[in-house]
Amino acid sequence: MVESQQKIVRLVVENPKISKKEMSEQIGISTTAIDKNINTLKDKKIIRRVSDKGGYWEVLT
Repeated sequence: MVESQQKIVRLVVENPKISKKEMSEQIGISTTAIDKNINTLKDKKIIRRVSDKGGYWEVLT
């Protein structure tokens, strides 16, 4: 897992309802980069999104 992915997981643990925009601002990378990293984390079964609208993130490992 690269550093930005580790930071995303850490942010999700701290706040499961965090938005991609908030992640982008706190980590200092674009929302496009956040999307790519989240997709990688989902593919590796590390995080998942529970209910897209008004939902939250869940760390699986």
